[in-house]
Amino acid sequence: MAKPTTIKEALARWEEKSGEKASEAKAVKLYSQIPPVEKMDAALSTLVNCERLSLSTNCIEKITNLNGLKNLRILSLGRNNIKNFNGLEAVGDTLEELWISYNLIEKLKGVHVMKKLKVLYISNNLVKEWGEFLKLGDLPALVDLVFVGNPLEEKHSADGTWIEEATKRLPKLKKLDGTPVIKQDEEEGDGDS
Repeated sequence: MAKPTTIKEALARWEEKSGEKASEAKAVKLYSQIPPVEKMDAALSTLVNCERLSLSTNCIEKITNLNGLKNLRILSLGRNNIKNFNGLEAVGDTLEELWISYNLIEKLKGVHVMKKLKVLYISNNLVKEWGEFLKLGDLPALVDLVFVGNPLEEKHSADGTWIEEATKRLPKLKKLDGTPVIKQDEEEGDGDS
């Protein structure tokens, strides 16, 4: 079997293809490596200017080695084997968008470290309980959530209560599963006009 691609190798390939230096680049794309990347290794710490990092469609199991990425705003980790949010504390103060759909996340413990997170795409994971979903309420800036394809959403979409139940629990959302959230009370006005 082929050895997994290391971040260092992936970066070398990317530099060759893009003609940019990884240490200076604002956007670095390491998705769909062949063979896939399995570890977010220490070579990531060279990406000091990176604002947007894509590692989607690999075989990554853990989020690690983000401490050098002081400017990271968008992290794309979709289609991996990630099971939890451990490792995100390192970018908790800068990360605005996390794309982590198609992984194996069941528990949302540790999500609260992302103080500036506005956008969370976490569709097609394994979240099945409202107790876990409620942890998203600890994200003060979250306005756009894609949660479709989680057992919790599938169960409540089947009976038609999903949007109402989810937005009741996360009142600050402006968009859920790609659809703008319309708040009932705002529509009704105050009746004086």
